[in-house]
Amino acid sequence: MKIVISEFMDDAAVDHLRVAFGAENVRYDAKLVDQPAALAQAVADCDAFIVRNRTQVRGDLLAACAKARVIGRLGVGLDNIDVPACEARGMKVIPATGANALAVAEYVVGTAMMLRRASYQSTSDVASGKWPRNALSNGRETMGAMLGLIGFGSIGQLTAKLARAVGMSVIAYDPALPADHPAWSELAVARVSIDDLITLSDVVSLHVPLVDSTKNMFDAGRISKMKAGAILINTARGGIVDDAAAAAALRSGALGGAAIDVFTNEPLPASTVFDGCPNLVLTPHIAGVTAEANVRVSSMIAAAVIAELKG
Repeated sequence: MKIVISEFMDDAAVDHLRVAFGAENVRYDAKLVDQPAALAQAVADCDAFIVRNRTQVRGDLLAACAKARVIGRLGVGLDNIDVPACEARGMKVIPATGANALAVAEYVVGTAMMLRRASYQSTSDVASGKWPRNALSNGRETMGAMLGLIGFGSIGQLTAKLARAVGMSVIAYDPALPADHPAWSELAVARVSIDDLITLSDVVSLHVPLVDSTKNMFDAGRISKMKAGAILINTARGGIVDDAAAAAALRSGALGGAAIDVFTNEPLPASTVFDGCPNLVLTPHIAGVTAEANVRVSSMIAAAVIAELKG
């Protein structure tokens, strides 16, 4: 059995695969994702192919996987994998469902608190002798604020639990989750329409996949309907938020802050879209990536691949 891993994976999990299949049969090279020709050659005779979000398992690369039985996804989003085409070829696609939920939930609640307080970007001013105390004295507390979750799956539910622990009220929109699902009552989260969520929430956080119905979901029109001074957080997928519209709303003061972790094109190309935006946090698709989450995600996928190939 041959395993190819094209993006970073926890060393202990890689070693687990080497023990199971032999070190000579496990090719781990986190730079393979940026070497299309070498990657296509590497997967030609592999039995399992393990990726993160940058490797596009579709088209020519999928065709190159002549004998692969398993595609392991070190994460939960599957928009970089042509799942129907994989399944049609007899490949099983295995995501690391739930393994990075805590990392994302902590990112959302932590950035929400920071952006509402709006006083953590003054280091250079204070260090240079300035004292913007009056300008930064209008930050808002977290307790009593309303968090609106677009998507109420495992990550949304854990985010709600953490948010309620710091005193936030939580509402959510998820037409795919039945009204009688126990999570609504167990977490004391109100099920609302998307329009009500947008107008009522002090913080809106996105937890949905990028599909036709969510593409450009938060365009200029929808952003304009958000509560004045609200915070927008996108840890889901690029393309769900119109970044230019969000930037314009930040500059005008309509949005009180934003945290954007995902982009349509990654790495984010150099541009002026976000120039001059106040109270903005941009991160490189790492909301779900922590040292602990990497261990959980990697261990889960290594175990799943071993079970599938040896079962």
